[in-house]
Amino acid sequence: MTILSGVSFSVGGGEALILRAPNGAGKTTLLRCLAGLTPPVSGEIGFGFDDVAYAAHADGLKAQLSVAENLRFWAEVYGTRDIAPAVEAFSLSALMGRRAMHLSAGQKRRLSLARLLLTGRSLWALDEPTVSLDAEAVGWFAQAVTAHLEIGGAAIIATHIDLGLPSARVLELSQFRHDPDTTSGAFDEAFL
Repeated sequence: MTILSGVSFSVGGGEALILRAPNGAGKTTLLRCLAGLTPPVSGEIGFGFDDVAYAAHADGLKAQLSVAENLRFWAEVYGTRDIAPAVEAFSLSALMGRRAMHLSAGQKRRLSLARLLLTGRSLWALDEPTVSLDAEAVGWFAQAVTAHLEIGGAAIIATHIDLGLPSARVLELSQFRHDPDTTSGAFDEAFL
């Protein structure tokens, strides 16, 4: 089933693109296509999936592992040695010995986002990354994105809030929402 059609954009090093649209309009689908998790119906993606770090609604944490063990695990997966910048960026030092299952929702989200700094990936594709974060942690996230952009990285972020990224462009996805031809019988009207 086609969700979006006619979407075209480019994001280069040092650039952030904010995806805006109502819930259910296709933001997650687009990000999953960019990350190589959902194949596009048509079109082309002009970079390798190995360049993308994808963060979505699930935090991707091992509940039985401590904060430090989770970060070391992801650092090993991505071939990174130093977890200190990730710990500092998301103010995790006081939580290092705590198991992930004992963290609050906001603390889990901070730990999950800290993984981005360990990936070495140039493009961050982020789906509602600030869910469960308080205002201070949203600021830390914005600083992490800004630092990523300053070293030539790029970010595509689906969000409904202002992240304080003044140079970010906004792409309103509603204009690309695919309207199915309901007369063809291809769709069950109960789901329209």
